[in-house]
Amino acid sequence: MKVLFMCTHNSCRSILSEALFNHLAPDGVEAVSSGSFPSGRVNQRALQTLEAAGVSSTGLSSKASDAFAGSPPDIVITVCDRAAGEACPIFFGPALKAHWGLADPSQVTGSDAEISAAFEATLGKIRERASAFFALPLENMSADRLKTELDRIGSL
Repeated sequence: MKVLFMCTHNSCRSILSEALFNHLAPDGVEAVSSGSFPSGRVNQRALQTLEAAGVSSTGLSSKASDAFAGSPPDIVITVCDRAAGEACPIFFGPALKAHWGLADPSQVTGSDAEISAAFEATLGKIRERASAFFALPLENMSADRLKTELDRIGSL
């Protein structure tokens, strides 16, 4: 099963999601990420946050969804923040789609400690949702039931 995490620039939230999801994933589940308007670079604070959490950042890069044209995902999860008026990217294809909105920690201003806390909180929310996903009986779920559960997890 391949899960694609998407946000606008594929530099922070989708990168954090990809890395942590892969860190926690059982065999047979893989996460990738992309952006509708990829920045071409990964946010350095995101990489530092992953490193501090003991999560590998090897191979992470900012890219567009066409990178997966030959190997499309089974599930697409957008992580943009609709509450901030940010346009969520759209992935065309047969994949199940869900929205797990996350506030963008790279937009937080303040002290170094406040910015670090925002990144850590985002990673914590991703961990909570990924753990809920991996607790599902994925091998026995219909597509409709999985979609319902993905939407429920996105509201956590």
